[in-house]
Amino acid sequence: MMIQSIKARFSLARALGHGVFGAFVLAWAAWTATAFFFHLEGLALYLGWGALAVVTVLAGLGRLRARRVGWLTLVAAFVLTVGWYQTIRPAEMRDWAFDVARGVTADVEGDLVHLTDVRNFDWHTDTTATARWEQRTYDLSTLARVDMVTSVWDTPDIAHLLVSFGFDDGAHVVFSVETRKEADESYNTLGGFFRQFELVLVAATEEDIIKLRTNYRAEDVRLYPIDLTAEQRRDLFMSYVALAQDLEARPAFYNTLTANCTTTVFRLARVLNPDLRPDWRIVLSGNLPDYVEAQGVLEGDIPLDERMAAAAITAKAQAYQGADFSKAVRATEAR
Repeated sequence: MMIQSIKARFSLARALGHGVFGAFVLAWAAWTATAFFFHLEGLALYLGWGALAVVTVLAGLGRLRARRVGWLTLVAAFVLTVGWYQTIRPAEMRDWAFDVARGVTADVEGDLVHLTDVRNFDWHTDTTATARWEQRTYDLSTLARVDMVTSVWDTPDIAHLLVSFGFDDGAHVVFSVETRKEADESYNTLGGFFRQFELVLVAATEEDIIKLRTNYRAEDVRLYPIDLTAEQRRDLFMSYVALAQDLEARPAFYNTLTANCTTTVFRLARVLNPDLRPDWRIVLSGNLPDYVEAQGVLEGDIPLDERMAAAAITAKAQAYQGADFSKAVRATEAR
């Protein structure tokens, strides 16, 4: 009985070992196959998948012969895959989609910030526009307000985040961290995990970037005034300036989970409060108003559901006919 018990335990341990090894092989193979899909084309893609299948079989056969052989095969394949993946570098010069063809750049002279390539498109449909890239100067001594803008296009739990800065003269500039798609690409969540897209910081007028989402894409757009001191407003603006300068010097990849519109803004917001901690509402960005409310920086003291209703601006934007878009969408905002 004791011998049979020992044999049974040995068999169970061996089966668990095979299971763990198999799980690692499948995870590596799935990840590698997907990476090949996004970065190889034509014959190269099929050759890559074929080589992957051969290595997977060899690792399995090696495991059956000796545990070390299987693991050594897997580790070697993993190292080669990671080495290849690290050769995929972000680039500045590609055939970009027209709306992200230029990322904003910035120069600072005291209180004056000179932004180059501020987008001020006149949109005709959600995919066509008269392009205008402008150079504008903003005086930070007149920076009067900051607004958080969320835009939901599908599931309520996922929103795009924009931050708008308003000045005493009525001017506004909106910063938006976006995927920098090439002209023949369309966004997909999975590709965002596999270095398919670069990261771009867009600076735009509200009548461009917000009106595009309210009037032409018919998204659920909401605007929340943020209660910050003059110093905090300036620090947040300058954190965007620093991001623009960093991306100009060193292009970076977008990542669906770790380097997107909300996670990037979260890192910028830590300039204001280094004690901010990661939160699930940053990933499920449609819940950001609840998170920001918990930080105590939303203007006014009203229940969150009332605040969210008051923040809705899509209908106001669609009804707008005048000359001051920014004033129109704030006509009845909560205070």
